[in-house]
Amino acid sequence: MSVLPLSVEKVIEEFGRLPGVGPKSAARMAYHFLRSSRKDASRLAKVLLEMEEKVVDCTMCFNVSDSEVCAICSSPLRDSSKICIVEDPLDVVAFENAGVFKGVYFVLGGLISPADGIGADELRFKELKARINAVLKDHEAIEIIIATNPNLEGEATSNYITDMISSMEVGEKVKVSRLAMGLPTGADLEYADQLTLKRSFEGRNIL
Repeated sequence: MSVLPLSVEKVIEEFGRLPGVGPKSAARMAYHFLRSSRKDASRLAKVLLEMEEKVVDCTMCFNVSDSEVCAICSSPLRDSSKICIVEDPLDVVAFENAGVFKGVYFVLGGLISPADGIGADELRFKELKARINAVLKDHEAIEIIIATNPNLEGEATSNYITDMISSMEVGEKVKVSRLAMGLPTGADLEYADQLTLKRSFEGRNIL
């Protein structure tokens, strides 16, 4: 027999479904709202429902948006000839917070991962091909920047995108690049994995 009311158990269970939230953290969050005024819980419930009702995928880049076309894709200040391909919307947030990219994005919705049962058919490669063809109608040349994570899944996805673009027979109209990868400042060589060392060596600079 549980010592907690069923309603509290249900809240803890739902918090426990969140990424990175364990049983103890879920319980602490539930008790936080239990001890707080009822307005806190109502406010959270309201904004969650509002998000569920109003947020959609942008029809152009598949980033989260509150309109059919997101603010980035619809902005005349963005360079639509440069498309940065990312895994999920949080990657878009990271780039925008850094302020280093003034092009547009395309959100794949994941990475190729056979171990997790995620193949090319589960991701938005068909939509990516359609987006590239659409952009080519407005620009003589475009750049595709692959910004997948520097791991095995990211490498597999990057290779798939490169092969897909090659099969499109777009010639020199599409330039494909990938984010530079290597050793972070202050890192020790002895702790670096093989992929990081390989990328660091390949991307070495002439002094």
